[in-house]
Amino acid sequence: MRRLAFLVRPGWLALAVVVIAFTYLCFSVLAPWQLGKNTKTSRENKQIEQSLSTDPVPVKSLLPQQDSSAPQAQWRRVTASGHYLPHVQVLARLRVVGGEPAFEVLVPFVVDGGPTVLVDRGYVRPEQGSRVPPIPPPPAETVSITARLRDSEQPVQDKEPFTKDGVQQVYSIDIGQIAQLTGVPLAGSYLQLVDNQPGGLGVLGVPHLDAGPFLSYGIQWISFGIAAPILLGYFVYAEVRARRAEKAAAKSAPKTVEEKLSDRYGRRR
Repeated sequence: MRRLAFLVRPGWLALAVVVIAFTYLCFSVLAPWQLGKNTKTSRENKQIEQSLSTDPVPVKSLLPQQDSSAPQAQWRRVTASGHYLPHVQVLARLRVVGGEPAFEVLVPFVVDGGPTVLVDRGYVRPEQGSRVPPIPPPPAETVSITARLRDSEQPVQDKEPFTKDGVQQVYSIDIGQIAQLTGVPLAGSYLQLVDNQPGGLGVLGVPHLDAGPFLSYGIQWISFGIAAPILLGYFVYAEVRARRAEKAAAKSAPKTVEEKLSDRYGRRR
């Protein structure tokens, strides 16, 4: 154990703490974060791919009740008959469509014999920086629409809804927040209109089917978490070898005149 006594020195203790903390972060935070993003992206890609080749279904089959949501069916095409609530309108601001800023226009839609769902009519471009442009109202009569089912978004921290240019504006399509703002109970998923629909505006497309680098990043963090303690062990081994070599060199070195005289007269005494 005396050979490893150097490990209790402050420098080695600090290095050990850093390696342990880094390894813990790799396995408990960084790798799960990237692998979780890969799982989410892969799930969405699969849902998008299925939606492109699957016929639309009535929205009531996926959202049978007012408080229903269908995260497992995101991007699925659905149909609905009913009417818009044109006097209730919310804009999602700071959106980017085609590389340019946009507002997404959100209006509740009362499904015949079903729930009231939030409908994303599409996008409009802001005027003079961030001013709301004139927005044509949706039809007031009963219509049939085809749309894609979307999950509610997470609220943006420290970004509260506000009213500007006479329109309520939000920073995310958080259905719970919008239901509270408008006073209209809404289903837990919303609808994004496809092209050529009653009340539609600029069409929002589907994301590109790209898994991204998240899986490789997750594997890299796992590799870093494995490599860090191995490297620490190698440094300890190299230090022990270096100390052994120093001791062996000191024993084999020729004695000085003072050491020889000390040995000679020491033995006589």
